[in-house]
Amino acid sequence: MIARMARLLLRGVADLGRNPLAQALTLCAVTLTAFLAGLFLLLLVNLNQALLSAGGDFVFQVYWAPGTPEDALRDQWARLDALPGFQAKTTYTPAQALDELGLALGGEAKAIGGLTGGALPPTAVVSLRAPEADPAVFVQQTLSALQGLPGVADIHYSALQVDLARSWQRFARTVLWPLIGLLGFTAALVVGNTVRLSLAGRRDEVDILRLVGAGRWYIQLPLLVGGAVQGLAGGALALGLLALAHLALADLAATPPLNMTFAFLPLGHCLALAGGMALAGALASLVALRE
Repeated sequence: MIARMARLLLRGVADLGRNPLAQALTLCAVTLTAFLAGLFLLLLVNLNQALLSAGGDFVFQVYWAPGTPEDALRDQWARLDALPGFQAKTTYTPAQALDELGLALGGEAKAIGGLTGGALPPTAVVSLRAPEADPAVFVQQTLSALQGLPGVADIHYSALQVDLARSWQRFARTVLWPLIGLLGFTAALVVGNTVRLSLAGRRDEVDILRLVGAGRWYIQLPLLVGGAVQGLAGGALALGLLALAHLALADLAATPPLNMTFAFLPLGHCLALAGGMALAGALASLVALRE
């Protein structure tokens, strides 16, 4: 039984060598469809990562009350490293804050010539990376943690970042991923119809096999294997073309003024693309046989 099954599987692959011109045209159509679908997915994945990254990075400016002892400041600044999502921090004593203000004013620094170091509060600028779950909850938790530090007088952060992150997450859930699903379904339909057309010329062969009493699996299994192999080969070739396109797009994105990191599709997406093409080819073969 196993040997017979293996022979049918091998026959399905060998049958792809029959009528090579038609098979080559079918493979080109499948590859082109998979490539266009993969290219669109590649652009959407990088856009999604870029916007989530931009909306998930927060900078908090924390101000302590003037006159806070320096030892207490050092201790509290060290505790900032334990905040969830911590990336970096910059701290300023009142004197350092005054020096930075003078450098920022440049030629107008004489306007603050009468100020002393104690005129400005001790400050810490903390960069944090929010998880993808809910940036608004992350911000509220971070604010509560910072407000709990002794001597903290004020905290500033950009509320626009929270709105951006939440809006993009909502858009991704309601529009982006359903659109990717629709794209995959459309690509599968195109691949399926292409494979079905390539099988139309073998209808007479299938009818003859039925007349001589061949079993259903004896007829169907080689055709299912052929459709799956054709879809898988088209998906693999499309991934190769996507890799070449990615090299060009990555170089373009890395040049100024973009200076962006353009990543290739994750492994799961690559497997889904190749597997989806193989499944579409097998299902198309099955539908063609039922008709």
